[in-house]
Amino acid sequence: MVRINKNSWFVKLILNHIQHYNHEKYWKMREEVINPNSKKSKLIRYWYLYRIKKMDAFHNATMCTDMGFGAIFKNPPFFPHGMNGIIIGNAKIGANCKILHQVTVQDYCEIGDNCLLGAGCKIINGAKVGNNCKIGANAVVNKDVPDNCTAVGVPARIIIKQND
Repeated sequence: MVRINKNSWFVKLILNHIQHYNHEKYWKMREEVINPNSKKSKLIRYWYLYRIKKMDAFHNATMCTDMGFGAIFKNPPFFPHGMNGIIIGNAKIGANCKILHQVTVQDYCEIGDNCLLGAGCKIINGAKVGNNCKIGANAVVNKDVPDNCTAVGVPARIIIKQND
């Protein structure tokens, strides 16, 4: 049996080509596109925007990327299942978030740091999700969720609140 080293540059190159997504390049290009004070030329920024939109379209996803504005991410989120079906409006996303497939975050919503957004969950109506929260699969969050909570259901209700 032959073992494949997933960290080799050649395997990464092939996977990036097949998946139409290179995590590092995507987020570097996105930073240049949404930054209104970017030092890159406008032509380069439009080229980056074109490449980002192609990657988004291949995965049926969008990160609300447009020239000079877009969703605000403290740092790039972790997509264990890829970008498949993830729709993020003009929202604020905290650091170290894990976003599973088919998640929707509507405009003006806020997600705290270290959150897990389960597969298919929806964050709507400008809801704020606190730090260290877990949102269950297919949950619909339409009200604020405080820090250190787990919310599930439609509409989402808090089932676990951890004290720190």
